Amino acid sequence: MNLKLRPASLAIALGAALVSMNPALAAQPAKAQSGAGQLAIPATQFTLPNGLKVIVHEDRKAPVVALHVWYRVGSKDEPAGKTGFAHLFEHLMFNGSENHPGEYFGPFEKAGVSNINGTTWLDRTNYFQVVPTTALDMALWMESDRMGHLLGAIDQKTLDEQRGVVQNEKRQGQNQPYGRVDEVMLPETFPANHPYHHDTIGSMDDLNAASLEDVKNWFRDYYGAANTVLVLTGDIDAKTAKEKVMKYFGDIAPGQPVARQAEWTAPRAKSSRNQMEDRVAQTRIYREWNVPARSERDYVLLDIAGDVLGGGKTSRLYQRLVFQDKLADSVSVGITPFQLASQFQLTADVKKGVDPAKVEAVIAEEWAKFLKDGPTQDELDRIKVANRASMTRSLERINTKANLLAESELYLGDANNWKRTFNWNQSATAADVLKASQKWISKGDYTITVVPANGTPKEPTITPLPAGKRPADIAGAPTDKFKATPSSLDRKLGVPAVTSFPDISFPNVQRGKLDNGIEVILAERHSVPVVAMNVLFDSGAASDAGSKLGLASFATGMLDEGTAKRSATQIAQDRERLGLNLGTGCSLDTCTVTVNALKSNLKPSLELVSDVVRHAAFNSADIERLRGQWLAQIEQEKTEPDQIAARLLAPLVYGEGHPYAVPGTGSGTTASVKSITRDDIQNWTSKWIRPDNATIIVAGDTTMAEITRELNAAFGDWKPADVARGTKNFNMPKRQTKPRVFLVDKPGAQQSVVIAGDIAPPTGVKNNLDINTMNGAFGGAFTSRLNMNLREDKHWSYGARSSIGNAQHERLFRMVAPVQTDKTAESLAEMVKEVNWIRNDKPLTQAEQDKINNNAIRAMPGQYETIDAVMSTLVGNQLYDRPDNYVQTLKGELEAQKLESINAAAKEIIHPDSLTWVVVGDLSKIEAGVRALNLGEVTVIDADGNPVAKK
Repeated sequence: MNLKLRPASLAIALGAALVSMNPALAAQPAKAQSGAGQLAIPATQFTLPNGLKVIVHEDRKAPVVALHVWYRVGSKDEPAGKTGFAHLFEHLMFNGSENHPGEYFGPFEKAGVSNINGTTWLDRTNYFQVVPTTALDMALWMESDRMGHLLGAIDQKTLDEQRGVVQNEKRQGQNQPYGRVDEVMLPETFPANHPYHHDTIGSMDDLNAASLEDVKNWFRDYYGAANTVLVLTGDIDAKTAKEKVMKYFGDIAPGQPVARQAEWTAPRAKSSRNQMEDRVAQTRIYREWNVPARSERDYVLLDIAGDVLGGGKTSRLYQRLVFQDKLADSVSVGITPFQLASQFQLTADVKKGVDPAKVEAVIAEEWAKFLKDGPTQDELDRIKVANRASMTRSLERINTKANLLAESELYLGDANNWKRTFNWNQSATAADVLKASQKWISKGDYTITVVPANGTPKEPTITPLPAGKRPADIAGAPTDKFKATPSSLDRKLGVPAVTSFPDISFPNVQRGKLDNGIEVILAERHSVPVVAMNVLFDSGAASDAGSKLGLASFATGMLDEGTAKRSATQIAQDRERLGLNLGTGCSLDTCTVTVNALKSNLKPSLELVSDVVRHAAFNSADIERLRGQWLAQIEQEKTEPDQIAARLLAPLVYGEGHPYAVPGTGSGTTASVKSITRDDIQNWTSKWIRPDNATIIVAGDTTMAEITRELNAAFGDWKPADVARGTKNFNMPKRQTKPRVFLVDKPGAQQSVVIAGDIAPPTGVKNNLDINTMNGAFGGAFTSRLNMNLREDKHWSYGARSSIGNAQHERLFRMVAPVQTDKTAESLAEMVKEVNWIRNDKPLTQAEQDKINNNAIRAMPGQYETIDAVMSTLVGNQLYDRPDNYVQTLKGELEAQKLESINAAAKEIIHPDSLTWVVVGDLSKIEAGVRALNLGEVTVIDADGNPVAKK
């Protein structure tokens, strides 16, 4: 994963680097316990007479069930001329079946689904949902109806609609910086007859050529019961599961026999390279090797090699390129696993002004050292602890366990074989890793360098690899040995009604204080041996007002970049040894240190957290390194159309000087970040990161007595700096008196990004639930008015949404729609129409309210399954002055909502005459049409919000 700023949450996750320090100050390595304990997902497996493979795992901690259906078909199965079919068909599967015409999502929203979607990749297509236990029959009926009764529901209109949606999804991907790399890399790294020669989204020509009979044949060939794995995890036992699955799926035909493609790594003997232009802020180097499939032990060993070389801030390349030589802003190495072969890939963002050849030379040098000596024992031990900790955390969520079981069955031959892969990781030796690395990543590399375009990027040149010797397919199991079982189920009766719903379960909230007065809020949850903690500081981006934008986030990001006794590298290494997740970041109103610790390592983990929070060193070298990364990220944001819009909207809506008038990414501006000094950071920290401005929220496997004792040891003697605590000053922002339109030119853009915003009341207002329900029906849900119009009806967009964020003061209502360029003006017109309708001609109906309310109420039992979900609720309660029993009372408040109050909220929130519109796109193609709408005064601005003079 490429480490970068996380714009949506105003949080930071920047890598650190090696610094010079006095050895006398070096911290001793953190003492970690092994965290021993058997990791397991007990699963029952059986096969129906029609060949459907079923896997069941019982987990009763919450009254919800995860239902996954995985088909053994992906883009690797597409013949020439039919690229994109697997993904297109995934979309078609959401458009109703023979016995349930209409959107697939409807019954699930009414029943309280808490997670629902579908995805397609090279090797598989999967569909998943998490529903209340009482809605399982409905979910099984819906999944079985589209598996066994779909063809009659697919018509030309549906095909054309979803073809348009998929094509806009493709445009949306291409419109992102570096968004076309896979289009070039796959054909240049896999032979022309290899199943991985093309990307999953497919080509526009093939999508346009897809006929109705083509897609129906695709269904007949691949969507039979015998080519499918169904997984149920959660509040279900194997006996009940078998009865229900047989009832709903037993009469579905096995389908055609499907040959299994043999593994084909297709390693390359020689190095090759390419270069392409893109709308990017800095040069990025990609390097790829074809390596073994995910079922092979060498894949696991190479995964470890990737972590050593570029798996994070402690990795060798990060230390060398970012810390020591200061040639790159980020670097990562990792492996992407697939069924036939995997991709071992390096990514490096070259620091502006640096010759990419210098970066490549350092990479070659470090690569050679690694291939000579392999990993050290300390590197290996830290990676193993981190992997075990990650696996421990993942087993808390039933959706994650369903995913793991399904992948294990499809790719590894049995649902339990994930243990084999995990044990390969935990038992690996340095010699094992070295041997695999020397075999697979010592030659045959492919490099593609993406460079900033001077104007409109040139179309990339692709030189496909010639065809290779493809291994013979493995004959599929003959389906004549499978038979459908007649069923008495009468599907004409429609979807089974969901008439009862489980109760909500939320831990009791406990409160205490440390010796120095810091309040501690705790919710016990003993589902997995981890303890989560958020240290909240009342500050946030709003504390930048009157100072330098981005200072709060920058200063908070510096906390784990070195302390008086630990360098940034030592902090990261100690985290790995402890299996500790540690992060820092800011929202509008708070800055937070987030912690997720293994219970067995709680004490040393809190010692490390305390050191980070209380003793940050703010070394000049670390500041300059972080500044360079920060500035590079801002420049990257200004090349991404959606990020440009997000950066511009809030300052335009709130007006200069308001504490929330900050770029929506939270990163500040180039000028402000350049001007931040060490004194600025220290002064801000003294005023805001202090015990009398802190609240500690804890959730997980601990008790109030234990956590108070350990927190007192870590924080109890902490005293505030001898300066006044920081204060924030808010003035009520003024709503615009007339609509305004701001245009940003992105020549050659594949799409236009349309965003509109206005001021909305704070989260803590009495009618907040009415506001949220209104927004859900208008643009927050998949079946909302806005999305159904622009995506499902017009198919001009991959998705259109409205949102109302959370904030302690006046927040932002916004609408967002990435739309195809030639429908930009028309899309704005539709958005204006929807805004006027909900206020005047077409207020929300009782059915729309019920849909949103029912889903909100009925999804609640599944929303608090994990420690992180509990933590999120506790944080929200603290920030918005909600009572400790907020969750327990929420159901009654939602049930008491009145339609007239919800429609009144629409009039309160949505004001057509005060909207600020920002449109980012190719002005040569869209400006005239947008101006002709006469929405308001039109101003052309640049990515920094400065007016652009007419040419």
